[in-house]
Amino acid sequence: MASGQKVEIGGRELTLSNLDKVLYPAAGFRKADVVDYYRRIAPLMLPHLAGRPPTLVRAPDGPAGNRFFEKNCPGHHPAWVETAPGNEATGGTKGCLVDDVATLVWLANLAALELHTHQWTLADPAHPTAMVIDLDPGEPATIIDCCRVALELRDTLAQLDLRCVVKTSGGKGLHLSVPVLGSGATDDDTKRFALALGQLLEARDPDRVLVDMTRAKRPGKVFVDWSQNDRHKTTVCVYSLRLRDHPTVSTPLAWSEVESALDRGDEEALTFDAASLLARIEERGDLYLDSLTVHQALPAL
Repeated sequence: MASGQKVEIGGRELTLSNLDKVLYPAAGFRKADVVDYYRRIAPLMLPHLAGRPPTLVRAPDGPAGNRFFEKNCPGHHPAWVETAPGNEATGGTKGCLVDDVATLVWLANLAALELHTHQWTLADPAHPTAMVIDLDPGEPATIIDCCRVALELRDTLAQLDLRCVVKTSGGKGLHLSVPVLGSGATDDDTKRFALALGQLLEARDPDRVLVDMTRAKRPGKVFVDWSQNDRHKTTVCVYSLRLRDHPTVSTPLAWSEVESALDRGDEEALTFDAASLLARIEERGDLYLDSLTVHQALPAL
């Protein structure tokens, strides 16, 4: 694709620019590759973005350059890009509504490499659709330590008849999503429940698990970040690229992959870039779909 090329996507005309610019030098990954990745992943990613105006992390010069967060939809957006109402639920911001492939590609052309979403949708901002638990390892702990904690969380939730799904953060950690569709749970409910789970695991293994948000206490432990359930916080969306040396992706996992990585101590087994992710979904589909479809309720504390 040449810079300044006009394309039609989903009946919308876009002008794509600077497509030969290398954004991830370590991988030779160009802006054209970013645009192509988001175009191809759109069928799986769009359901996870629908009704959730994302916070954008834009990096026009790639991960090594300056980056900035953007909650409002850029003012020069095409007329066909819809925006959130900018009400109390959104904190007054008017983010882009990414409900079609053209909008996702338009954002990719702006070098919006990362997209972060809330746990609620505009249709019902008072009630999140899922509880999220972010497992963040403090060096020298690694993603393998996160696997151990994730599996314990999965088994604890199973004892409560709760299903959960898991994905990589695209970096060092793991994210668990516990769907609570139709349950009437509030963000206070999900935050309190996530904290209780973290406290339970910390009580069992205080040398490896931590819920205290003090960064100085994190080295060598897995921080169970329950605060991601706050109404105003966002978590990187599944299938988003990350701002790292290589174009890694926040990737859904099968629980058997988490078990296998832990058994083998293989960190690389849980690292996926754009190319490997696109090949992987041909066989596996959307392993994170349960987060959008399963109806279940958190038990009372």
